[in-house]
Amino acid sequence: MAGWSRGVVSELLEQRPDLIVADVVVDGQGLKAVAFPDMVAALRVGDEVVLNTTGVDLSLGTGGDAFVLWNLTNSELPQRRAGHIVKLRYTPWQTEVLAAEAPESPSYAQVKDVTSIDGTPVVVCGVHSHLGPVAAGIKEANPAARVGYLMTDGAALPLAWSNLVRALKQSGLVDVTCTSGHAFGGDLEAVNHFSGMTALKTIGEVDAIVVSMGPGVVGTGTSLGFTAMEQGPLLDSAGALGGRPIACLRVSFVDERERHYGISHHCLTALTIAAQRRCTVAVPELQGDQAQVIASQLDESGIAERHLLVLADGVEAIARAVDAGVKLRSMGRTLEDNPEYFLAAGAAGAIGGSATLGSAGIGPRAEERT
Repeated sequence: MAGWSRGVVSELLEQRPDLIVADVVVDGQGLKAVAFPDMVAALRVGDEVVLNTTGVDLSLGTGGDAFVLWNLTNSELPQRRAGHIVKLRYTPWQTEVLAAEAPESPSYAQVKDVTSIDGTPVVVCGVHSHLGPVAAGIKEANPAARVGYLMTDGAALPLAWSNLVRALKQSGLVDVTCTSGHAFGGDLEAVNHFSGMTALKTIGEVDAIVVSMGPGVVGTGTSLGFTAMEQGPLLDSAGALGGRPIACLRVSFVDERERHYGISHHCLTALTIAAQRRCTVAVPELQGDQAQVIASQLDESGIAERHLLVLADGVEAIARAVDAGVKLRSMGRTLEDNPEYFLAAGAAGAIGGSATLGSAGIGPRAEERT
């Protein structure tokens, strides 16, 4: 059962159009709480609010804050949004959006019969924190490229929850966003990831697409119970739409869990069991034993035979992200702590960016591994 509490707003710590962070006193203790202005009445100091404290009670990492469900003091509810497509359906928080493919959308005629993304490179990630280096890698390879981000509903549902997306939009590394399924809050809204990709291509006029879930990936230590399994079907979907699917590997040599050493088992499983179509797999340019570990895992898993491996250097992508002021951090680890993790994402971006220039995804410092 979810955890609930009542408290009083003592301070507004951050106020944005899409997200408010407040300090709420509950039973004499201060608690950080998050509210989404489109879903709850405006918060003021002294307001009594109802909180969902499940994440706090469970000591979660991402999502380990309290969330404001209702403002008991302020009765001025936010205005209804346009659209009749409902996300978070059949929950108390269901909310309407103006989906790009809905008949009432001004873009309806534009997307109604679209079933192809016409060769657009689509980089699919298994973790949200790869988005930054991937987007930077695309822009480094082709500064003129318009980059679209498609957030699935595999993890956090409100796009506003991602500080990374906000930083990438502000820095110009991501040009347009789309939230698909039950995720919401993007520049564009889509019913599913197929229509999300076509909306980004057709309405957003993007040259490359990056796809991932939001913050808060789930893993269970089992063979199949993890969010990143969606990477396989998403790659297949990009290929089915006539795109150029590129898989971003999750690589680490500092994770103490054996199943995540080298290439994470999440990626290995998604690319062997879940992915049914051939795709490009971005292999980061590493040295010595690290390169050998990656090569052995790709060979032993059968990925080297099933997919096209392309070797690329992610260093310039990382430099681009850092220069743009984007913080590279994942699960408490920084770029300095876990460089290979971010270099793998940068390599995928470099390949995606090269593909926007008409190559086969092989840039000036990339080569097919045979």
